[in-house]
Amino acid sequence: MTVQLYARDIGAGTPLVLLHAFPLSSSMWLAQREGLAGRFRVITPDLRGFGGSRLGDGEPSVDAMADDVARLFARTGLSRAVVGGLSLGGYVAMALCRRHPDLVHGLLLAGTRAGADTDDVRGTRLRQAERLERDGDVTVLLDEVLPDLVGPTTFQQRALVYGRVRGLVQSTPAAAAAWAQRAMAARGDASGTLRELNVPALVMVGDEDALATEADARAVAEALPNAELTVVPRAGHLCAVEQPDLFNQAAAEFAAALARAR
Repeated sequence: MTVQLYARDIGAGTPLVLLHAFPLSSSMWLAQREGLAGRFRVITPDLRGFGGSRLGDGEPSVDAMADDVARLFARTGLSRAVVGGLSLGGYVAMALCRRHPDLVHGLLLAGTRAGADTDDVRGTRLRQAERLERDGDVTVLLDEVLPDLVGPTTFQQRALVYGRVRGLVQSTPAAAAAWAQRAMAARGDASGTLRELNVPALVMVGDEDALATEADARAVAEALPNAELTVVPRAGHLCAVEQPDLFNQAAAEFAAALARAR
């Protein structure tokens, strides 16, 4: 079954397609829609199974999620866009670069890794997927994933932000989370794709990110032929949610420079 992604599409100008983190939805991009839509066309889809998008069937695969995004391009009349992805969204963005490179005008990767999972991480994902399927709720995500989604600064000083993230995790459908965990566990190394990419890239990472570390971000940036690295202070894995003004400023400067270079 072909999945048609639900997407919010606002603003005008250079298109900026933002792909959300696991286990959230496009709701996480609220500050980006508010802060960037005055200068850019901001498109924020819900990846399959999350938010307003149906899960469909088929083998769990990040490639399938990238193909969903490519169909969204066709449906919305987009020929090329700056594609940004955070966490899971970054994995999908890298798969899009491999499978549909002509769609990508520029690449923004935040809080993500190029390498495949280690055996330990893969085992954890599959164990969590089994529990999500068995329990039919997201308790395992609240217990094991939520604590690492934000940095200690956010946890200690930004109670509203942490509460919002917790609410987004709580509203995640268990079946979609299990499917996505299996998809991420099965993905391969994307370093070769990055090395062959011929568009500018911006790599971002929170300096308190425990899931995709600054070392991971540097490895991503070094694999890309034309990339800048921005470290976001006092932010963990969800740097776009924890420090939206800093994230938006960097994303806007990157997209605007691409527009000028056309």
